[in-house]
Amino acid sequence: MKVKTSPDVDTVFTNYPEFVRDKMQALRELVIETAKATAGISILEETLKWGEPSFVTKEGSTLRIDWKERAPNQYEMYFQCTSRLVDTFRLVFDHTFQYEGKRAIVFQLNQQIPVDELKDCIRASLLYHRVKHLETLGI
Repeated sequence: MKVKTSPDVDTVFTNYPEFVRDKMQALRELVIETAKATAGISILEETLKWGEPSFVTKEGSTLRIDWKERAPNQYEMYFQCTSRLVDTFRLVFDHTFQYEGKRAIVFQLNQQIPVDELKDCIRASLLYHRVKHLETLGI
């Protein structure tokens, strides 16, 4: 699998405050690691959408991550709000995650992230166009 990264993405990561930079980098690496381990994904594009680090595959729905100054103790992974992604995560994982409407999984800075479950969410997003007909999106 090939990762195509826009130089602007590295700039955004460099500009995150030090206290959250490692958390954001860990999410970034988790997305890339999951994409590499997912059959059928040949290219992962890492770019900016709305100024936020975003991940795009031909087979999937755009996945974004960001930290915002207005909520300094949390960071988020965003999904297309018109998709079934977050509703399905709620169904499958119940209270494993904290959600923001139909658009995001919210992480607290001091939280231990459930990595295996999050990888399932990432995989469903990266393959969304292939799995959207499945009841639980292949999770």
